[in-house]
Amino acid sequence: MPARVPAPPPEVRLFAPEDLHLTIAFLGACGEARAREAWAATGAFSPIDAGLAEVVPMGPERRYSALSTLLDRGREDVERAIGTLRDPICAAAGARRDDRPPKAHLTIARPTRRASPAERRAAIAWAAAIDLRSVAVRIDRIALYTWSEDRAARLFRIVEERPLGPP
Repeated sequence: MPARVPAPPPEVRLFAPEDLHLTIAFLGACGEARAREAWAATGAFSPIDAGLAEVVPMGPERRYSALSTLLDRGREDVERAIGTLRDPICAAAGARRDDRPPKAHLTIARPTRRASPAERRAAIAWAAAIDLRSVAVRIDRIALYTWSEDRAARLFRIVEERPLGPP
């Protein structure tokens, strides 16, 4: 995450740079074998150049679960890729299908479960003050993630990854 992101308020956990990712499909507790079947169903698409936008709360308004930066440039391409890949990936994993329209976003922080309403409001104010509009990103690889064994240090770990290339 760029140095311009200030430390978050109490009861907000900022993601480690290695944990930042765009989710194509959330598989849940499908097990390793089904996750690998989903990985085989990812298909191919080309790298995407994108730009970050504002940081917004995601999830239910009063009890949002994440603070995420939306994509500005490249958003349509990312959402098209998610829309194309998500259903086959979920089907291969036996995961529940997500009926919501794809929304290109990069989660940068999460409030803790014990965050009070006042702390959640402070987190939204913190997020609104972050300006990432000049940050360009190149989405050039796809990865299969699982939970980290040491969640105090990192939330996720990459099981497999590969570079994106022309379809």
